[in-house]
Amino acid sequence: MMAVMESHARPRPDHVDLCIIGSGSGLSLIDDDIDDWQIALLDNGVGPTQIFGGTCLNAGCIPSKMLAKPAGFSLAPEQARLINADVKFLGVDHKAAQARVFGRTDEVAESGLSGLTGRKNVQVLIGRAIFVDQHTIRVGGRQITADRIVLAAGSRPRMPEVPGFDDPYLQAFVYTSDTIMRIEELPKRLVILGGGVEAVEFGHIYAGMGCHVSIITRSEPLLRHHDQEIAVRVTDAMAARMVLRLNQQVTGMEPGDSGGVVLSTQDATGIEYSYEADAVLVCLGRIPNGDQLRLERAGIDIDPLGFVPTDEYQRTAVPHIWALGDVCSPVMLKHLANRQARLVKQNLLAERDGRQLQAKDERFVPQGIFGEPEVATVGLTEAELDAAGIDHISYVHEYAWVAYGWALNDKGHCVKLISDPAAERLLGAHLIGPQATTLIQPLVQAMTFGQRIEEIARAPYWIHPALTEVVENALLGLLRLAAEKPTERP
Repeated sequence: MMAVMESHARPRPDHVDLCIIGSGSGLSLIDDDIDDWQIALLDNGVGPTQIFGGTCLNAGCIPSKMLAKPAGFSLAPEQARLINADVKFLGVDHKAAQARVFGRTDEVAESGLSGLTGRKNVQVLIGRAIFVDQHTIRVGGRQITADRIVLAAGSRPRMPEVPGFDDPYLQAFVYTSDTIMRIEELPKRLVILGGGVEAVEFGHIYAGMGCHVSIITRSEPLLRHHDQEIAVRVTDAMAARMVLRLNQQVTGMEPGDSGGVVLSTQDATGIEYSYEADAVLVCLGRIPNGDQLRLERAGIDIDPLGFVPTDEYQRTAVPHIWALGDVCSPVMLKHLANRQARLVKQNLLAERDGRQLQAKDERFVPQGIFGEPEVATVGLTEAELDAAGIDHISYVHEYAWVAYGWALNDKGHCVKLISDPAAERLLGAHLIGPQATTLIQPLVQAMTFGQRIEEIARAPYWIHPALTEVVENALLGLLRLAAEKPTERP
């Protein structure tokens, strides 16, 4: 745990203008715009060592992507063979990679904490925050009252509620995203539980690092909440690199005869299986931390899924208490939390100055998955449109059909676009393949600003023969599809 030393001799006030709970995106609220406010930042840290700075920096998107990059080189020989080159992969230096990653992130966390404690108007309290009433919060032996409160407490990994996972001895073999990236020795046999984004990304990382990876998930395909076209392609790509056990439910965990653990599972027909592992990585989603704050004492109820409800301005049911990030948003993405933090700060200042509050716009929040292959998505899937009864058309354009796809001799990657039947506006965009998380950005912008597909496809120049042509051709494909659709006569 990072200890905090008070940097000023004068006693810190027990009443503040603003209290922020959480040190992730909530940190961006603190700058010179509110230097005249007394601020208290309360943080319980991330993971077993209670690291300061939030999940993304310490145990989430930043370190995992920094490890995903070297892991990706494990596929270089296969990719090189497709274009008649001979490349050898000699492995990843795991300890050196860890030192590089956490040397950077730990330094940022420490300097961030040091910078905050150096501010005369900011006090940092490390520990679990618990509400006493609508304006009062207790942390350890301190009690803080505040005019305004921002909940930015984040989320934590969800653990399976099956026999064995509560055994203190066996817990030494169980990891989550909070702990796996700081593991001292790579396991030879790693079993990952879950089939979502974390499972896909960590499967890529540790298979690339040289582990024998098995993914066990209770459904199929992987990424089942994503567009079916993309989910199936991801599943096929992962199956070529590791063991996939789909449609199996974990029923227990026991000690292994030769070390490690043995996981028991059962499929939909009742057939039982067992798997030996040196380590188990749990990727079963995350739980928002609102349930740990005793919010009911402040008059705030969490919803059935555990999230803190907010209005269009990010206010909770109690007007002076605001919320942002994982604690209130089922879309647990750092760029969304950052946007919400900017909105909260803007509205706090607007409230102070008597200006109108600004409402959020979360219609088109994109998501990137940094596995191999990359996945990027924004908007609705076909399944969601079908369920809502919204008429639509879709078009899939393969990377292999454009010139840079020829250069890659690409196999199995595509851009899938969904629009209204007349191909006026995009309803969804789903990409899988190299640079997917970059290629999607003009589509995110187009959807955000309501651009017509004709305008996106034909008005700008698209560099030839860059890979961006796959996006251009997918847009043109939608236009052709709409033009070919028979006109219905009355």
